[in-house]
Amino acid sequence: MRVLLASSSYPANESDWKSVFIRNQIDALARLGDMQLSVWAPPGILPRKVSRATDKHDEDWLNRLMARGGIAHLLRKRPLLGIGAATSLLRLMRRAFARSEAEIFHVNWLQNALALPHDGRPALITALGTDMQLLRIPGVRVMIRNKLKGRAAAICPNADWMLPPLQAAFGDYADVRCVPFGIEECWYSMQRSFELNPRPKWLCVTRLTAGKVGPLFDWTAPYFESGQAELHLLGPMQERIKLPSWVRWHGPVSPEQLQATWFPQAHGLITLSQHPEGRPQVMLEALASGLPIVASRLPAHQDLLGDGEGGVLVDSPEGALAALRALADPVANRALGLRGRACMLAEIGTWDDCAGRYVALYRQLHGHAR
Repeated sequence: MRVLLASSSYPANESDWKSVFIRNQIDALARLGDMQLSVWAPPGILPRKVSRATDKHDEDWLNRLMARGGIAHLLRKRPLLGIGAATSLLRLMRRAFARSEAEIFHVNWLQNALALPHDGRPALITALGTDMQLLRIPGVRVMIRNKLKGRAAAICPNADWMLPPLQAAFGDYADVRCVPFGIEECWYSMQRSFELNPRPKWLCVTRLTAGKVGPLFDWTAPYFESGQAELHLLGPMQERIKLPSWVRWHGPVSPEQLQATWFPQAHGLITLSQHPEGRPQVMLEALASGLPIVASRLPAHQDLLGDGEGGVLVDSPEGALAALRALADPVANRALGLRGRACMLAEIGTWDDCAGRYVALYRQLHGHAR
């Protein structure tokens, strides 16, 4: 099979934090080796067996887009510029699809399905949490449905909570099913040494925006400001946010730094995000590493931690503080973390498992098309 995978974001190098899950996705598909895979995405390191579907003009434009923070960032900060950039992106992507000899399109992010040509070729379309906001924009559902007509299609959110709205919108035109992203094997083998810390260290790994940070500082101040524990904030500053003096901000970090340095010594991961989430990859990696999680009660977080397997959901300052204090106990902390790791192994697996799920769908779509 000839497959063209398209993404509007891609890490520029090994230390880049942007859309690392896309690189993991492509690496795993390349390891299977039973297809001809080409990639249309911003410039970055690709596996040797994978070819580029971008031309020089595409790459120059995508480089400029990444330098400006990407489509989502532009839409938040400079909406008119963001709309213009999104329109240009779809035009370039549509041109790439039209000139490609691929038998199947693998399109990351639901909005990029608007670039699909009307030529009947099958398409697998992934959906993330931010795509749910897209469905609220007047006319978008109709435009996407129009792109699905006359082709075998699968829409694949990476979390179960997105299934009902996607099935309601597109279930009569596409096979809507959850395909969870994988987790790299290195996270499952990570050894924790958090008991050696004189004070518990909690991590918040996120892009710094008001929605992503949420009430984190207000709710947890009594615990961290008093010096009972440390809060380490890891991620790029994308909005101007005032950080309390007791917060230790380290800027962006790579997955390798998380795996080698931060996760082994951490008591756990905390996220009180109020931003629409799909299934944050860093939460999957934390659970696979045996880190317990304290999280706000968002649909995405509830979908992942709803049964208490690896984490605690909170919806008040009192709940957050109680969870942090309970998990200061090393025995309770390690027990909850091990339950999370076992759950990830059983339900999610590795990126190779994810690639296998995608390839099975490719074959299904290819068979329907024929």
